[in-house]
Amino acid sequence: MSANLLALGAIALWASLAALGVLLSHVPPFLLTGLALLVGSVIALPLSRFDFRQWRVPLPTLAIGVYGLFGFHFLLFIALRHAPPVQANLVNYLWPLGIVVMAPLFLPGMSLTLRHVVAALLGFAGAALAILGGRGGSAEAVWAWGYIPALGSAFIWASYSLLTKRVRAFPTTAIGSFALVSGLLSLLCHAWLEPATALSARDWGLIMLMGLGPLGGAFFLWDAALKRGDARQIGVLSFLTPLLSTLTLLWVRGETPSLSVALAAVMIIGAAVLATRAR
Repeated sequence: MSANLLALGAIALWASLAALGVLLSHVPPFLLTGLALLVGSVIALPLSRFDFRQWRVPLPTLAIGVYGLFGFHFLLFIALRHAPPVQANLVNYLWPLGIVVMAPLFLPGMSLTLRHVVAALLGFAGAALAILGGRGGSAEAVWAWGYIPALGSAFIWASYSLLTKRVRAFPTTAIGSFALVSGLLSLLCHAWLEPATALSARDWGLIMLMGLGPLGGAFFLWDAALKRGDARQIGVLSFLTPLLSTLTLLWVRGETPSLSVALAAVMIIGAAVLATRAR
């Protein structure tokens, strides 16, 4: 139960990512990712009581952390700029399904039951309904090369979440080193590949909010949840992310949730209950 609550806390923070990403869509992706991750890394300071020894991890573990945090968000921001946002989000939200399905491949002694498969498919269907119905998008398939990085970002986050359970145990405060190195790497890529961009005071405020929330605090909650719980159950709970994200966008726009969003809520909650009851 504690693991599921921690996962739900991370999911609640990630629900704001789409809205913040839209508000900051004019900021180059490397710059946005780098600044937000650097802000997020600061959370590790009070958690570790300023003991930097807790930030240290073996190089393979650090490589996995950079692979997850840097790779996922960079590919996601690229996808949102080069594919219809609604459909790109839908492809990206394959990562919870990836966690559920790939868990037996990455984690020894873990099997995939029929109930987990049914719950994952039901959750993904609910996520698709929440995105396509809640944001007024079209379900028509329109090809754009941006779907490739969207699919890549989904695979990266699913595999990262599982790989952290394969390496030697490390303190959750070490997530700060993942975010710090990923942020610096992203800023180097910005200096090399992107034009210089002036940021307004509003931009800085939103970047700080993104760093403390979906690109910061959520990582620490997510890692703590994975250390304590069943990756398959947590993966299915993650299907709440697109639903909450859709509701957040509707609230920002002052719109009323549609019938499809209500149906999506029933499907996603039902999937989560089904998965958490599976043994």
